[in-house]
Amino acid sequence: MSRVLVVAEHADGRVNVSTARTLACAKALELETDVVVFADDGSAVAAEVAKLMGVKRVLRVDAPHNAHAIAAVLAPQLAAMAPEYSHLLAPATTFGRDLMPRVAALLGVPQVTDLMEVVDARTFKRPVFAGNVIMTVRVPDGIPVVATVRGASWPAVEAGDTEAPVEPFTVDADIPAHTRYEGLKGGTGAKLDLQSATRVVAGGRGVGSKENFALIEKFAERLGAAVGASRAAVDAGYVANDCQVGQTGKIIAPDLYVAIGISGAIQHLTGIKDARTIVAINKDGDAPIFEVADIGLVGDLFKVLPELEAALDAEK
Repeated sequence: MSRVLVVAEHADGRVNVSTARTLACAKALELETDVVVFADDGSAVAAEVAKLMGVKRVLRVDAPHNAHAIAAVLAPQLAAMAPEYSHLLAPATTFGRDLMPRVAALLGVPQVTDLMEVVDARTFKRPVFAGNVIMTVRVPDGIPVVATVRGASWPAVEAGDTEAPVEPFTVDADIPAHTRYEGLKGGTGAKLDLQSATRVVAGGRGVGSKENFALIEKFAERLGAAVGASRAAVDAGYVANDCQVGQTGKIIAPDLYVAIGISGAIQHLTGIKDARTIVAINKDGDAPIFEVADIGLVGDLFKVLPELEAALDAEK
């Protein structure tokens, strides 16, 4: 039977928006879609997922070993569920990119990365070469489609008028003992999740120093935005690498992206091309970032930012 199983990404009892974006991809397949929630107690997450449009049922796999999202622990469980599904999907976030290759390896099938468009149930489009080329790939018949979904290419599905049933589910799988949870330590650079934020303010090499980057963080806080950075700013030590946006960082699609002191290398533009509105502030009027910006301000960021903050004050 052709059915889709989406793996829910969640944290602190809340569903990540990446799950809703993955469900949008599942909807394009026009197949019955279940969602699996791996947790110690997934009641709150399952209840939230059940409200999302397109969900047929929610499977709660509650177990102590699922208290933390460890790919080595989740992969054998997901692989054990695979025979009942034609498609296994997860977000192309750090979570999904860690999990799905392991699942594919256990099943002995290829894994498709960064689905951005569904052609048919077994044919998909995905970006390669920093998004400069779109590749069409087809998964052979007779094997499950194991894939990660590029969240920036899909709008998040919304809550519907009905709720899908939530069912407890037990998975018969050998849980490896070689990997265990020791603790979680987050970076100090990003207060909001870059990949789910609707607004992002990012700084680049033009900010000049780690101390000056506080201006970017202050402006982001003012807008209720997440803090991002170019690779040049991260490599220079201005901010932690969990803030990096671009081909080798995080691919984002916020409603508003403000690039401050960022020239706009192709690797960076790859990470922001799906943003709804791009605002660029740079003193170099020939910077590549202006070629993709919806609004461009040519000027010294140290003069422009105070002026923007004053304008925000005037709007109160």
